[in-house]
Amino acid sequence: MKVIDLIVLWCAVGVALATNPPVVHAYIGPGAGFTLLGSLWAVLAAVITAIAGILLWLIRALFRLRRRAKESAAESASSDT
Repeated sequence: MKVIDLIVLWCAVGVALATNPPVVHAYIGPGAGFTLLGSLWAVLAAVITAIAGILLWLIRALFRLRRRAKESAAESASSDT
């Protein structure tokens, strides 16, 4: 069999298994769903906060470098005259 044929076969088996789950005789109360959603919300908020912190740090560093460049240019211009 070709590699493509094997990939198609495994995809078909995966789709068949995913669309026809076995019967499970268990009950998960609504509290478990709220707990899962709350945990996912906390992780998402932490990731967004971390990304925002890194971006803000980079922006502040860029402004600091620009300010220092302006100050050094002003100092060199005043020392030239």
